[in-house]
Amino acid sequence: MKNLLDLNGEVAVVIGAAGVLAGAIAEAFAEAGARVAVLDLNAEKGEERAQKINQGGGRARFFFCNVLERETLRKANEEVESALGAPTILLNGAGGNDPKTTVSDDNPFENIPLENWRRNFDLNLVGGALLPCQVFGPGMVARKRGSIINIASVSAHIPLSKVVSYSASKAAVLSLTRFLAREWARHGVRVNSITPGFFPAEQNRRLLFNEDGTPNARTQAVWNHTPMGRFGEAQELLGAALFLASSKASSFVTGADIRVDGGFLAQTI
Repeated sequence: MKNLLDLNGEVAVVIGAAGVLAGAIAEAFAEAGARVAVLDLNAEKGEERAQKINQGGGRARFFFCNVLERETLRKANEEVESALGAPTILLNGAGGNDPKTTVSDDNPFENIPLENWRRNFDLNLVGGALLPCQVFGPGMVARKRGSIINIASVSAHIPLSKVVSYSASKAAVLSLTRFLAREWARHGVRVNSITPGFFPAEQNRRLLFNEDGTPNARTQAVWNHTPMGRFGEAQELLGAALFLASSKASSFVTGADIRVDGGFLAQTI
């Protein structure tokens, strides 16, 4: 039982690993024994993440990619296979929210520019799941082995105020996850998602904190709606990610969404 989360022999591609949450997951995969491909648009932070993993006794390499450009993903896939081996795990951690799509009194829903709405779908659906699955998935299908983990959001389940475009794009990620789970199950490839609750990171800090760093009214509303009464910490996502990545622990799990939200989606009144 103690070896259920052992990832020795696995090659994990973690997209967005220069960031806080995907970066923590990349480190956890390496600690569990996987060879980790750190993929990101930010070369400086990506290299730093890979170096940190290597200095901690793991094995990692940084590979540049732009998730909105299929060719850079294809090149990264080839480079990963050459340097680390054929990918067996894919964690899609890229995404974000275009500030111009945030609904407010000064920016009502009907004024959201179409190009910014589309940008959210590009960031979260096209680059955050679709293109990486199209590039890395076929190899897993051909080898009859793989685990793909997409990152959803509590706003994919219940559209949150202010971030309607983000919510819609993350709901599409859930739909794509279930579609691919059905299509690829017979080929030995599992496709699941993780729904994080509120984990403060660079992309949402402006919505949750005042300029001086103090919590704003929205933060208090989130805490009031979260039974655990607080934000999540990056380390609290690792168990779900390791479970879904491990072919030993989750061999009969596909099309699932694991909520790591402190009870946010269980709260009603």
